Amino acid sequence: MAGTPTPPETTLAVILAAGAGSRFNGPEHKLKSKLNKKPLLWWAATHALAAGFVEVLVIEGSIPVTGLVPDAVSIVHNHDWADGQSRSLQVAVHYADLSGYDTLVIGLADQPFVTPEAWRLVSSSPSPIAVAKFDKQATPPVRLHSDVWGLLPLDGDEGARQLLRSRPELVTEVPCPGSAVDVDTVVEFDQVRRNQMTKELGSWT
Repeated sequence: MAGTPTPPETTLAVILAAGAGSRFNGPEHKLKSKLNKKPLLWWAATHALAAGFVEVLVIEGSIPVTGLVPDAVSIVHNHDWADGQSRSLQVAVHYADLSGYDTLVIGLADQPFVTPEAWRLVSSSPSPIAVAKFDKQATPPVRLHSDVWGLLPLDGDEGARQLLRSRPELVTEVPCPGSAVDVDTVVEFDQVRRNQMTKELGSWT
């Protein structure tokens, strides 16, 4: 895995960070909650940057994310964020098309243990759709070549999951290091804070 190539210059890394996080009943938005002294969102963005993409784009919505991510990250606002994750994907597709990218690698803002190597491995797959596999769980990051952008749903909260289910012949699962653990609730956040991998955050970059 150490020899995994840097993502091509035509590939854009995207982190979906537009949702309200309504299941998280903490004192602030979950993406602002501190994990190892940094906002939760910081880790997803930092690991994507460390993977070597020429650009990492964060799609914001319910809250502004300036200050929650490194300065090197690009930010675009999704005005229709309340209409579901699919709207953020369409924002990403539009941005990539205008910027000359032919591939997206999509990750989630609330998955702090997706390693830079996982981003690189998914990016390096030749499959039109590639999805990371942590142990037995297939989960973002997901690689989407421009050939399949037109198949993505226009609305709803299914995002790329709908496409993966409907066109399995296009999908390759890529075994990756790290963990698919995400944060939806305060209880899950507390579990993540106690996770041994939290102590390793910062050492992967």
